[in-house]
Amino acid sequence: MEEWKECKLGDFFELHRGYDLTKSEIQNGPYPVVCSTSIMGYHNEYKVKAPGVVIGRSGTLGEVQYIDKDFWPHNTSLFVSNFKGNSPKFIKYFLQLFGTGNVGGGSAVPTLNRNHLQALTVRVPPLSTQQKIAAILSSLDDKIELNNKINTNLEQQAGALFKNWFVDFEPFGGKMPEGWKVGKLSEIGTIVGGSTPSKAKKDYYTNNGIAWITPKDLSNDKSKFISHGETDITELGFENSSAIKMPKGTVLYSSRAPIGYIAIAKNEVTTNQGFKSVIPNPNVGNAYIYYFLKSNFELIDNMASGSTFKEISGTAMKNIPVVIPDNKNLLAFQSYCNSLFDEQEKLEEENRTLSALRNTLLPKLMSGEIEVDTVAV
Repeated sequence: MEEWKECKLGDFFELHRGYDLTKSEIQNGPYPVVCSTSIMGYHNEYKVKAPGVVIGRSGTLGEVQYIDKDFWPHNTSLFVSNFKGNSPKFIKYFLQLFGTGNVGGGSAVPTLNRNHLQALTVRVPPLSTQQKIAAILSSLDDKIELNNKINTNLEQQAGALFKNWFVDFEPFGGKMPEGWKVGKLSEIGTIVGGSTPSKAKKDYYTNNGIAWITPKDLSNDKSKFISHGETDITELGFENSSAIKMPKGTVLYSSRAPIGYIAIAKNEVTTNQGFKSVIPNPNVGNAYIYYFLKSNFELIDNMASGSTFKEISGTAMKNIPVVIPDNKNLLAFQSYCNSLFDEQEKLEEENRTLSALRNTLLPKLMSGEIEVDTVAV
């Protein structure tokens, strides 16, 4: 069996700075322009042949992306210009695990220095082991991606049905049916704010207590269904704040910094003051409220106010105009969404399990702590 070896990172693969290209210069085309965190557009020219590995160089450091088509690396990134016969996908995972916090520079905007990176000593396995490690980790990522695509498709289906029934009124001849009316959001659900227990009281917070959600939690976790945030609150913290316990199925909606993050509570939860959540009336259900809020961001945002940052107040949230259908059609829409929601929640939970497994395996495989031939996924 070939041994792992120590070498300079620059002898393992070479990094190169991306190329200047402003948003206004991007011409519609087939080639992705890859910046430090994502694809910022598509251009009619490319600079690098696929496959590619890109890492954030400026602004957001260390974000790693694998690109499977010819692309243009933006100057906010570094890209692998020479894999030197090594596995591109292994290098992607290598960089994901590799610490970059100690090789940044710059004052106002942090940057990643490729010369410092390439001078570091690293330990790497032979190509055959690289390929096996990459195959194991890729199989987990591929399943996660597939689940995400399925969930996106289900979301589009439900959103399209909501628009068809309750915006375009297509099943009803394009007109709002008799018996329906335009009312206020407060007529179909209870609007609930949140509260933050004193941060000075350590005994108000715990890792395993009453679920307490912040907008940051919805920013970090893009899941549709949420059970807990990064931190829970204790019974003592709850009692010494104005937080309100909301039941499973409540639609959580961030009301500031920013407005518009949305999720559905998987269990009883509380939130901080950055939410105006909606507990659906029994005859309405959470599906109608969820898709109404999701499809009316601009309306809600325009009703917000504030000098430092915009916020939608409780009064404004209650007065948001909403079409109120009859109970029969509300029930029909909820019934359609129930099985869809169950499938989405199941796939999100599976992705959490897969992500945890990948995150556990990644450092152990990359260090050689776990023999690659002993892993079956």
